[in-house]
Amino acid sequence: MEKKVKLKIRKGDLVKVIAGDSKGSQGKIVEVLVDKNRAIVEGANMVSKHTKPNAANPNGGIVKQEAAIHISNLMLVDPKSGNPTRVGRQKNDAGKLVRVAKKSGEEIK
Repeated sequence: MEKKVKLKIRKGDLVKVIAGDSKGSQGKIVEVLVDKNRAIVEGANMVSKHTKPNAANPNGGIVKQEAAIHISNLMLVDPKSGNPTRVGRQKNDAGKLVRVAKKSGEEIK
């Protein structure tokens, strides 16, 4: 049985790509594919997809779209400084586990 890993990023987070063809680009996470440990980042890892004509696209042709990136190649952007940071988990005042930026100690909303 495969062990479920707690992902440190989630939909809507601002991340920076730290490896691969899109290295250095930033964007919001559109979707997280938990079972594959991958995420789709807005404007990063663009691929050309050949599409057949359909109702939405009557001519068909080549469409540019985002492909999934492995989460090990992504780093969360610190809400305070704007630099990439690792993510930790801490209990807040209410006793609830929240994600915090390792660099600044800032809570990630």
